[in-house]
Amino acid sequence: MARPPLPPFNAETAAQKARAAEDAWNSRDPARVAQAYTIDSRWRNRAEFINGRDQIEAFLTRKWAKEIEYRLIKEVWAWQGNRIAVRFAYEWRDDSGQWFRSYGNENWEFDEEGLMRERHASINDLPIKDEDRKFHWPLGRRPDDHPSLSELGL
Repeated sequence: MARPPLPPFNAETAAQKARAAEDAWNSRDPARVAQAYTIDSRWRNRAEFINGRDQIEAFLTRKWAKEIEYRLIKEVWAWQGNRIAVRFAYEWRDDSGQWFRSYGNENWEFDEEGLMRERHASINDLPIKDEDRKFHWPLGRRPDDHPSLSELGL
């Protein structure tokens, strides 16, 4: 099943792919998100190595049980052929009420059908105060008029 836009990517299609990924992750629906990856997709997420959709779905279920009120913004950094590099930031709180902003970079590689077959993520977490939060939209998709990472100075 093809997941347009398909490689090779250009500036417009790379941005579309990044926004589609952002929208899916902001849904916090592990089954939905997992469908964007090949059946044998390989991930490195921080120090965890994940293989295949079943492990992706299990990982995301654990992630969003811990990272409450998760809101994410992705921005394309570079692209070439079937690869896209993005930078991202997301805000979340833990069950004690402590807010965090997590910053990172991802390198993505897609198959010819537009499914992601590799994802390498490097992520750092920064505790923040409630008043320092920048992502205030209702849970779910980021509104089109919400500032990007660059516009927020992140």
